Amino acid sequence: MVSTPLPEQICSIEPAHWAGPFSPEQQTQATTALEDGRVVYLPTLDFAFSDDEKQYLTPAWSNGAAKNISYDARTGNIKGMKGDAAAQQGLARLLQRYADSTLSLMQSLFPAYKDALIRARTSFRPVQIAGRSSSPKKDDTRLHPDAFPTRPTAGKRIIRVFANVNPHGQGRDWRIGEPFADFARKMLPRIKPPVPLSREFLYLFRVTRTPRTAYDHYMLGLHDTGKLDEAYQKTATRASFSFPPHCTWICFSDEVLHAVDAGQYLMEQTYMLPHTAMAHPEKSPAKKLEEILGRKLL
Repeated sequence: MVSTPLPEQICSIEPAHWAGPFSPEQQTQATTALEDGRVVYLPTLDFAFSDDEKQYLTPAWSNGAAKNISYDARTGNIKGMKGDAAAQQGLARLLQRYADSTLSLMQSLFPAYKDALIRARTSFRPVQIAGRSSSPKKDDTRLHPDAFPTRPTAGKRIIRVFANVNPHGQGRDWRIGEPFADFARKMLPRIKPPVPLSREFLYLFRVTRTPRTAYDHYMLGLHDTGKLDEAYQKTATRASFSFPPHCTWICFSDEVLHAVDAGQYLMEQTYMLPHTAMAHPEKSPAKKLEEILGRKLL
């Protein structure tokens, strides 16, 4: 097997299990890489399906309305799935097992984050992304940092743990873009400041679940402006890497510019982390945007 050279944007660590153990050197290496805007790649960490769970490795379970099937561990609700109650319960158990596995990983590899992590949705993406029709703002084949239009983060970081569970040998083909601050300097001059009271009205009329901060306004602006810029999408600096089956990777997806060109059958767990819980909060997008704009956003 020929190994693919890793781009400089990727840091590789090889654990034996989801709960480690990890040495202090590995923990420091992973935390530094993550907070520097790199991807932490775990090539030996496989999330294996049982024989019974392999029935879910088909796009037929997707209801076609969403790009993924999502699960909320707090409520047990599953969305975006076709199937009877028994099938939904089975997939919910699989997603819960993945959520628990990622929590063990995060707590072992990033012990400083342990008490601050907030577990959000778990998702399964059984549909091939290549060729999927989507509006430009929702098109994940375009380079972007993550930002939630209806769920403001108020400065909390977005951490995502991905696992390629493709049973047919297909990789998850990613492009990783330029450093966040470089991207922000290009796009910020085109983003208008928030209109007075507009954020309050969005919350009042339930467009957003919580009030949008100035930080959320600019992050969503960066997400949308970057995706809609056809020239940028064609010429932007980037590195390509195909994450093979049976591997896992982690990144701050609100900072790492990423795009997905191809891939099917992906597990994904989202976590939120207050930027103040970082080893170096000054490396957060909030602090970088405040420095560029010369004003407080939080």
